[in-house]
Amino acid sequence: MAISYFAEEVKIPDIKKRTVSTWIKSVAETYGKRVGEISYIFCSDEKILEVNRQYLQHDYYTDIITFDYTVGNVISGDLFISLDTVRTNAEKFKTQYLEELHRTIIHGILHLCGINDKGPGEREIMEANENKALEMLPPDFFSSK
Repeated sequence: MAISYFAEEVKIPDIKKRTVSTWIKSVAETYGKRVGEISYIFCSDEKILEVNRQYLQHDYYTDIITFDYTVGNVISGDLFISLDTVRTNAEKFKTQYLEELHRTIIHGILHLCGINDKGPGEREIMEANENKALEMLPPDFFSSK
């Protein structure tokens, strides 16, 4: 099992990788899942648009695209995160950039755990699960940067 962090067209964000990896594993465990191979690819808006068009035939920007390779209760996947869109969302929702980034990081994991956000009422369920996951981080996690 491994969680890896990569960057394409951007610099890897200043996150506490070891703490974040432990957090991801803890969140997955609350859903009865184990972490397999997870790759985060931090990228630009242009890169995520390219991925969205190429693999999903969607012609729009987004904050995260999750490719799910989960087998049984072992979650695995490639998660592309646009740091440009994360920054825009942080401004839009009046939240700290690092908090929005971690919300997006865990959003992909929640998808791998089986939580969706496209159907009626699902967005609210996803947001509640994101909030619950964020509460699992140390209390001063975002202020200690």
